[in-house]
This record gives sequence, C-alpha cells and structure tokens, in this order.
Amino acid sequence: MAASSHPQVSELLAEARRAFRAEFGVEPQLAVSAPGRVNLIGEHTDYNQGLVLPMALELMTVLVGSPRMDGLVSLLTTSEDADEPRRLQFPLPTAQRSLEPGTPHWANYVKGVIQHYPDSGTIAARAQVCQQAEHSFAGVPCGIMDQLIALMGQKGHALLIDCRSLETTLVPLSDPRLAVLITNSNVHHTLGSSEYPLRRRQCEEVAQALGKESLREVKLEELDAGKELVSKEGFRRARHVVGEIRRTAQAADALSRGDYRAFGRLMVESHQSLRDDFEVSCPELDQLVEAALSVPGVYGSRMTGGGFGGCTVTLLEAAAASRTMQHIQEQYSGTTTFYLSQAADGAMVLPL
Repeated sequence: MAASSHPQVSELLAEARRAFRAEFGVEPQLAVSAPGRVNLIGEHTDYNQGLVLPMALELMTVLVGSPRMDGLVSLLTTSEDADEPRRLQFPLPTAQRSLEPGTPHWANYVKGVIQHYPDSGTIAARAQVCQQAEHSFAGVPCGIMDQLIALMGQKGHALLIDCRSLETTLVPLSDPRLAVLITNSNVHHTLGSSEYPLRRRQCEEVAQALGKESLREVKLEELDAGKELVSKEGFRRARHVVGEIRRTAQAADALSRGDYRAFGRLMVESHQSLRDDFEVSCPELDQLVEAALSVPGVYGSRMTGGGFGGCTVTLLEAAAASRTMQHIQEQYSGTTTFYLSQAADGAMVLPL
C-alpha cells in the first residue's frame, strides 16, 4: 500500500498562478510557501510553556499575490474545504478602523495576521503575531509551536522548541534508513472543540494552586507533594504535562544520538499518558497505534495533535513502511489516509 502523494510545490504554484490570472487578469508578482507540520512528541505542552519537537512536512500551502495602491485587500482561496464566498475584499486596518473576524471563516486567520502584523521583523515576533491571530480571529487558543516550526523548519531536522523562552534547537532527522509515517484516522469527534479549552484551563488551575506561573515550573515531585491541593482530574492532567515535558527533552537527546529505539519508547509512553491521564485519545487512535506497534521495524507510535481524532505519527524503518501501512489498514475498522514525509524546510519566498 502506498502513501497518499502530495502535490509538489511547483504544481501548487502553477495552480495558484492560474487562479490569480483568471481572477485578476494579471500575473502575480510574488509567491511564498509554508509547510504543514507533525509533532513528533510533546503534546499539550506548548500552552504550558513546555517543550515540543515538531518537524515541517513536505505538504505545503502556496500563496501568490501582488501589491495594490488603493488600500484594499482582495483574498481568493482555491481550497475545496473553504466556506463561501471564496473571494473577499476589505480595506486595510487603520488606527481608526480595525479588522474583525466574520464570514467566510477561511479568511479570518489571514485577516488576523494583517491586523496584528508587527513592525519588527524578527522571527519570534512574527510567530507571536500569527499565534495572536489564531486566538483573536480564528478562535483557537493554541500555543506557539505551529507558528515557529512553519517559520524555522529546516530540511533534515526536527526542531526542539522551548515555548517559554522561544529558544529553538535543530535536531538531526536525516537518516535515510528512517521514515516518519502520518496516519489520518479520518475521524473527528466533536467533543474536542469543548475539551481543548477545558484541558488548558485545568492546567492553569493546577499551576496556580501550586504557586507556579505554569506547569513548566513544576517537577513531578512537587506535583506529588501538592496532590491534595488539586482535584484528582487536575492532578492527572498535570501529571501528563509535567511528564511529557521531560519525555520531550529525553526524546530530543535520543534522536540526536540516533537512538531510535529509545525515541520510540518515549513516543509510546507519550501516547499512554495522553490516553490515560490527559484523556484526549479515542478508540480509533488507540487502534491505529496498537496496529503500528505490532509490525517489526516500527520504533514507536503515538497520537499527535489535539486529540479526539485526527492523526497518529509513527517512527519506523523506511523498509518497513509498506507493510506497516498494509497492516494498519487491515486492522483498522475505518478508512485511513497515509502520508510519508521527510523533514522539510519552513516558510520561504518562491521564485516566479
């Protein structure tokens, strides 16, 4: 069984140029791309000022455009998943007039970035603006991971991100004998939309009860000592986060040493903690992880992302990829979509 093929950047760029010409009657003057990402380990730690270890994917979004002098912004999307209308025009924000989220929903994030974009050109400032746009325009209380990996990803590397200091460290991930398999469960339980902000609030409450700014400052021993100060559920949520931060540091070290078995064990521990303590897994994700781990050549597998559906990520020998995908599909009760990707570069300007 083969993984789903993803369009090359050149194909996406050609499609975007055609759409631009058809809509505006001229050629675009600039083009940029930004990657998707997968988080190898470090789940629900970013908004707790912890550590995460994502890598940029070869799945890209491409944008083309041209400057205009009339103070207006025209947006057009070719995404099949976007709500109507597919084209939107609005004036640039001013000191007297701010942009506001609304419909169509696909444009809200872009509007938020335009509204908040900084005068400063540093990468950290740009990442924080994009995060602010997610919060205030897209309505997603996310951490800083997605924005930093999209901006700072490098081919052949994962990126260890300290979400408190915004310090980043490249971790080699270029061994040709290694593969990263993303398996989409193709399910999404609506519970996730309400449970994500609840988990965040629970983490903040535990940190406050322990007299800490965030769970990043809490050690497992301190959490155990303060167990009576928090609810049983809050304790389990915090135990996942505190343990996951430690696992992520250990995983980055294992990957830098080429110890893939140790990395895989930490992935499995992460999944078990997300399932049992943070309670954001679901039967479909558990089934995918269990199926992957039963295949020789698989180092580790875990759910990735917010949970309640979505994807798993599996580290495995490249030679085992085909039989792993075949076995997962045979064992899984639903329909999967597979993606094999190398660690890719981050956002970049494309030549026209």
